[in-house]
Amino acid sequence: MVLDLTLDDHERLTAPESKTREYKQNLGNPERVLQSVVAFANSAGGELIVGVHDDRTVVGVRDPLMEQQRLAHLIADSIQPQLAPAIDLVTLADKTVIVATIPLGSQRPYHLKSGGKFQGTYYRTGAGNRQAGAAMVRELERSAKQRTFDQLPCLDATMADIDLNALSELMGRRMTPVVLQTLELTCEEQGKTVPTNGGILVGYPHPERFMPFAWVQCARFRGPTKRDITDQRDIYGPLPLAVDKVMDFLKANAFLSADFDIGPKRREDVWSIPLEPLEELVVNALVHSSYDSHGTAIKVAFLDDEIWIESPGGLVPGMTVDLMKQGVSQVRNPVLARVFKELSLIERWGTGIPDVIKTLQEAGLPEPDFEETVERLRITVHIQNHDPMRFRIEQTAEHRRRRGEPGDSDHFTTPGAQVPKAGTTTEHQVFPERHQVEHQVTAEKHQVEHQVLGQHAASILRMLRRGPASRAEVFAAINVHSDRRAFLRHLHPLIELGLAAMTNPDNPTASNQRYFLTDAGRRELALLDEGSGVL
Repeated sequence: MVLDLTLDDHERLTAPESKTREYKQNLGNPERVLQSVVAFANSAGGELIVGVHDDRTVVGVRDPLMEQQRLAHLIADSIQPQLAPAIDLVTLADKTVIVATIPLGSQRPYHLKSGGKFQGTYYRTGAGNRQAGAAMVRELERSAKQRTFDQLPCLDATMADIDLNALSELMGRRMTPVVLQTLELTCEEQGKTVPTNGGILVGYPHPERFMPFAWVQCARFRGPTKRDITDQRDIYGPLPLAVDKVMDFLKANAFLSADFDIGPKRREDVWSIPLEPLEELVVNALVHSSYDSHGTAIKVAFLDDEIWIESPGGLVPGMTVDLMKQGVSQVRNPVLARVFKELSLIERWGTGIPDVIKTLQEAGLPEPDFEETVERLRITVHIQNHDPMRFRIEQTAEHRRRRGEPGDSDHFTTPGAQVPKAGTTTEHQVFPERHQVEHQVTAEKHQVEHQVLGQHAASILRMLRRGPASRAEVFAAINVHSDRRAFLRHLHPLIELGLAAMTNPDNPTASNQRYFLTDAGRRELALLDEGSGVL
């Protein structure tokens, strides 16, 4: 560990507090000091520097030798198992500070004697200390013994719970007892062969039966308040199958367009979200999450301007966000990692977080945010704003600018967020087989567009073409229960896009409220019908 004690012009240390560094002005609160020492030893090691103010100004300690000895005695007398960090005196700006360098301990979990193992164990999250719960204590014990949760036998599970046919089909080879044991999907327990936790996560149709939080919760939030959920999907089943299901959810809520390269017969689908980095992060979450009762499932949230993936368990002992961004990998679940690797899921899009960052930068997107909270890790990918009306205006303006046309257009298109490279052509530009290709692209584009709005969008537009209708009449026609969620998912997006409107917009909840088709809606419906052959 490199000790950075650089000072600025005001005699303040430049390095802030972090997962591996904490400043204390003095030893006046021994309990807090000892909590930090324990947390460093349980997490990723760290440096405790005494004699520094909260604003990082160096103030020094009054009696360095005595305080150095006092800190050594506090650690020796108050922490179990025995911990003996290096405690040095360092001169900074003519003042003496104490620097205790605590390594990642090999006998985890370390705890305060006064609290015992289940009340006195702490770990480091960001720049703070957290008291460890029972699940974290168990994980610290396993990590010190190099034994992971997915290698342990699954309590109450039997071999009858493994669907060997489905597992063989998934893996592409016959799952014999030898293969199952080699992959650590089974193990010997009290003279019997039983599934491991990893075996249940991979080979049992309902792993949440044994591990209640072994599933993925997906949601699409719309609007600045981030409270309106317009789409939601709960994904259960063997973990490797969850990858494509999560990606299908993200695609269902993204936009799609077609770009043409050399000629009209060569096209490439362009999504408005960065699929490759997102898939890498989904795989990362599935492989590195903790499934040992951390109280919540993996979460995937699609907001207007960001997509975040949150996994329970946080970072494994010894790992920091900086190390992860550098490409250092410590696997929490080696059984899952081996299966995902055999299925070419881990290496499908690259070698890890550095590739995610690089791919996003190449697409003109910023580096994702990494946030380690209480036993959770959230990675946020920033995307182009997906508010439908804003997306429509920005993209229409961009296409018209590239075409050299002034003004705006009422026609709603759904091009991807990636701007074509110089020298490429889009479906809007003129080329020999223009009319034939434009009709094909328009039909495909509108099909995807209305799938994004909801499967009933076209039906609602056609109904409103016959005349104004109440909300109850709209949802009765499409056989959907009329409630707020249905309104937000099916009708509200059409209003946002200007395809439908309210007869009484000043009072949205009026009892006599009716909805009608706008001119833009008629044009959109005509294009959809023309492209799909429905008149």
